[in-house]
Amino acid sequence: MQESRLFKIVYHLLDKGQTTAPELAKKFEVSVRTIYRDIDALSGAGIPIYAEAGRNGGIHLMNDFVLDKAMLSEEEKQEILTALQSINSVNNIGSDQTLQKLSAIFNIRSENWLEVDFSRWGSKGADNKKFEMLKSAVIHQKCVKITYANSYGVTNERIVQPLKMSYKSMSWYLKAYCTEKQDYRIFKLTRIIDFEILTESFCKGSFPESDETLGQSYNTIVLYFPKNMSYRVYDEFDKTRISKKENGDLIVSAPMPEDEWLIGYLLSFGTQVDIIEPAYLKDIVAEQAKKIYEKYTL
Repeated sequence: MQESRLFKIVYHLLDKGQTTAPELAKKFEVSVRTIYRDIDALSGAGIPIYAEAGRNGGIHLMNDFVLDKAMLSEEEKQEILTALQSINSVNNIGSDQTLQKLSAIFNIRSENWLEVDFSRWGSKGADNKKFEMLKSAVIHQKCVKITYANSYGVTNERIVQPLKMSYKSMSWYLKAYCTEKQDYRIFKLTRIIDFEILTESFCKGSFPESDETLGQSYNTIVLYFPKNMSYRVYDEFDKTRISKKENGDLIVSAPMPEDEWLIGYLLSFGTQVDIIEPAYLKDIVAEQAKKIYEKYTL
């Protein structure tokens, strides 16, 4: 608690320039004696803070003092500014002003080297807005009514209690409690067709992180790719799941959901993938490929 108050005292002085012990005591709801002890602690930590007696006196910082000289390393400052840059990339209101203020306080220039864009091709702004609004629902614990298209081709409405935003395998997901299923579920943001933030609040709990709890213990799929598909294999699978043959071809072993999404995913490789395990997937993919052929040759 004291460490938080000490930081706030320094920030208050950086913002206002000067104050008095009674003003600080009132602001932080402590005694004047406690404020003077805080001033001594800050001075002992190397903060150039001093108090002047008299009619025009008060508590000051040296004019050329900046926060980075006492509290944060260069790496820590850059981490804070980088985090704010990533937040600002999704149009978070006020984050740009916060970034500018902290850059000034740290006395360093914020390099504009980072850009984060959550939108898909052809949907500039829409996905960013969806991310920002769902993030707000998580923070403020507001229920959300979503229209969701699942991996089985079914689209329906449901009310969820959003608990966490999660990024995995090049996609954003919403981890939530589904009031319809009375269970925890994971929703892919790009499959949330429409949504509405409701006025109803909920008490936030913890999302169970165990795959078994979610009923998502997947079987291992083994796939064989020619070396010319390396660019996509390394894009979409962790390198620990990939083994390389002497001729440069690749074998991937990874747990994956056996549903309509998987069939479509395998078909997206065309003839550039061989299914090794499970063998029955070959027949399912072949049947779907046959249906596609017949559809376009009628």
